[in-house]
Amino acid sequence: MQRQWKGNTKGTPWMHRMLIASFKIMDLRFIYLGLVLFVVPSCMLFSHKGYIAQYHYFRRRLHYGVLRAFFAVGKNHYRFGQVIIDRFYMYAGGHFDFELEGYDRYLALEKEPGGFMILSSHTGNYELAGYTLRAQRKRFNALVYGGEAQVIMQNRHKELDRNNINMIVVSDDMSHLFAMSNALSAGEILSIPGDRLLGSPRHVDVDFMGAKAQLPMGPYALAVQRGVPVLAVQVMKEGVKRYRVVINPIAPESDARGRSARVQSLAQAYAANLEQAVRRYPHQWFNYYEFWNA
Repeated sequence: MQRQWKGNTKGTPWMHRMLIASFKIMDLRFIYLGLVLFVVPSCMLFSHKGYIAQYHYFRRRLHYGVLRAFFAVGKNHYRFGQVIIDRFYMYAGGHFDFELEGYDRYLALEKEPGGFMILSSHTGNYELAGYTLRAQRKRFNALVYGGEAQVIMQNRHKELDRNNINMIVVSDDMSHLFAMSNALSAGEILSIPGDRLLGSPRHVDVDFMGAKAQLPMGPYALAVQRGVPVLAVQVMKEGVKRYRVVINPIAPESDARGRSARVQSLAQAYAANLEQAVRRYPHQWFNYYEFWNA
């Protein structure tokens, strides 16, 4: 699958700084209103590929009717705008209420001597997990895309450093692969996106939302090679200032024999967990390209 959507936040550094500053004088709901009036219509009109991909998702995967799918795309764009704004709200010192579901599983692994992996997805607002899942006993290492604007990267560093979280930036020289391996060797936590190919041809075919889809092989191969526990984490928006953090353990089937079979089984377990989250929060799927093979 060719990567068609880079996923970086739009806007200039000046716009980003102005948005952060605006929270000192404007209510969060007022900025959300701007999304409804200006941003969402613009995205639906001019971001044609993203609109079509989302429309196909609602029509083909969730089997919505034509009109319902159209309005669902609008709500999806609105939700995406909200989670982007919420990140800037956090940068400005704002706070959200987080309800933790399965947090005991995270705490139990943090107490163990070895490292473990967290697989994230492009649903909800996973970045806020870094401001919620505090790494008290082990350092938390998060693989992040390095193409974001300077303002965003600076604020990420500031917020994540407070919680003992280290960013591993994806680099062209592949040095991030060594940093990831070293983190697990040191018994630390490693967080990697599990749902998006980043230009690599190596992938795993899985059943997802009633059709075949491709997941990146790297995260699953690394987990199987290292023999570390894996958690799937989603951070889903449920209200203006409320999020739910859903944490679930995933593992290969016990009868999966051999490395390839275990990689395939682990990827399929992740896909099943992700499908539960997407069906529970259908408007918070934020992959704006044709994700499925059919």
